[in-house]
Amino acid sequence: MMSFPAQAVAASRVLVVGDVMLDRYWFGDVDRISPEAPVPVVKMGRVEDRLGGAANVARNIAALGAQASLLGVIGQDEAGRTVQELAKADHVQAHWVQDPVMPTSLKLRVLGRQQQLLRVDFEESPALSALDQLQQTMSDLLDQHQVLVLSDYAKGALAQVESLIALARSKNIPVLVDPKGKTYERYQGATILTPNRSEMQEAVGAWKDEDDLMRRAQDLRRKLNLECLLITRSEQGMTLFTEQGREHVEAQAQEVFDVSGAGDTVLATLAVMRAAGLDWLQAMRWANRAGGIVVGKLGTSIVTAKELA
Repeated sequence: MMSFPAQAVAASRVLVVGDVMLDRYWFGDVDRISPEAPVPVVKMGRVEDRLGGAANVARNIAALGAQASLLGVIGQDEAGRTVQELAKADHVQAHWVQDPVMPTSLKLRVLGRQQQLLRVDFEESPALSALDQLQQTMSDLLDQHQVLVLSDYAKGALAQVESLIALARSKNIPVLVDPKGKTYERYQGATILTPNRSEMQEAVGAWKDEDDLMRRAQDLRRKLNLECLLITRSEQGMTLFTEQGREHVEAQAQEVFDVSGAGDTVLATLAVMRAAGLDWLQAMRWANRAGGIVVGKLGTSIVTAKELA
């Protein structure tokens, strides 16, 4: 494998647009069951906040040494202020659309002895006015970037995703999409989609074997007018479908500790390598390597250029 293209990566400019979230972790000890109900009692220890969703993609891009810009909707609340501070600390150039009514999307995870016991989600869809502002700001920012990443977590920031893709394509900027849901038609005209195995099954149904997967994947790629379709398949590695056919890389994870946020790392690495001038196959190999590293870490984490080099 080629050496890490540090110089080209440093000159890369990637814009991430999508669902911004705050991942909050409550760590504690569990040594008894509640007398009120058959649930563990967690004695609180420490709290840790991390960027989630599209913000975690941008954080991973910056960690690789590229120039990361982030555009998303946050609320005027404590979680929103925390997201702003974390983005600044992680060297992400952020552009915020603030919705005065919507709370900032927050995933609260309660962990006892490093095991996740409970997750509580706080979320609402942004107002239409916020989405219009998001689109206008993206239009203003696009010319300063080489690649656009759309990170869809189905929280509402990408409700107008069709027009965002059309805008980028009109400027010949590649569009990488991490999709959600069954209706992939909304991603028509993107350059590449990166569904995981279960998301792909949701979109095209279960496949019998590799030949069947190839047919379904190529049908979807052609139907949506995509250049590529990359399926991340956990322990089965990654498979890239293009007009030329199919390319596959085996998984590199030594130990799988936590898969949350792994898709963000893969997407970020893919975008950075593409912006640095690598072809999709080379970019996939680097993304696969990064994914293999990040699943060995707890929670939404990053992979640095040093770890990849």
